[in-house]
Amino acid sequence: MKLIPVVAQDARTNAVLMLAYADAGALRRARRTGFMHYWSRSRRAYWKKGETSGNTQRLVGLHYDCDRDAILARVEQKGPACHRGTPTCFGDGFPDLLDLLERTIDDRRRRPKEGSYTNRLLADPALLRDKLIEEACELAMASRGRKRAAVVAEAADLLYHALVLLAAADVSLADVKRELARRHRR
Repeated sequence: MKLIPVVAQDARTNAVLMLAYADAGALRRARRTGFMHYWSRSRRAYWKKGETSGNTQRLVGLHYDCDRDAILARVEQKGPACHRGTPTCFGDGFPDLLDLLERTIDDRRRRPKEGSYTNRLLADPALLRDKLIEEACELAMASRGRKRAAVVAEAADLLYHALVLLAAADVSLADVKRELARRHRR
């Protein structure tokens, strides 16, 4: 059995999620089912990512590197990728929390949930705009008082409402990151 390293990458955010191993049988299973399967070196068995946790990886595409000795698996990650509950196995996960929040908002947009505040905002563009303005004002006011905890809380509220507005406008966080990168290069 020849194992090959597989780097799983979120197809929406481009975040590197995890590294696992697969053989030809695991890759056939992934193509057949549309969900990532790997080979567990410790259990010596195939495993479907998320089979027990529910944190599945829907296969978007498999890409060999130039030497054909590693694979990039582009996936749509459901829930955290790491067994420790973080969005990625690399780092503490904090840089990817906005991506996780974006996916949660997108999930609400695609599958509305009864009583969801996010769905209420998405259904009422005027309310969403008003809340965004309100949160920006509250952040500005909190900065006047120089109370760090208040600034952190209001900034979190503003970011959440901004992400909901982006979802309503069909703009991704990746789009915004690309624009920021373009500006940074200037």
